[in-house]
Amino acid sequence: MPSLEQIYRKLMLVIGAAGVLVNYSGFLYLFFSDRSTAALPWFLLVSPWICIFFGLTKVQQVAVLHWFAQKFRLPNAK
Repeated sequence: MPSLEQIYRKLMLVIGAAGVLVNYSGFLYLFFSDRSTAALPWFLLVSPWICIFFGLTKVQQVAVLHWFAQKFRLPNAK
């Protein structure tokens, strides 16, 4: 029987994936139909990714943070 934490993680992944689909398809619809997207707050596009992040296992979360650190490191920084 799966633990409550595993159920919540899967639920966060499903909600995050649905949020990415709905939010980004709506954003792209507004963008390509020449309607203003100025009223959309920035966190509307970021929040589904936060759900997906917390739906990952601890090892995957650390790997994502390491990837971001490598991705956004300055070229001269070591």
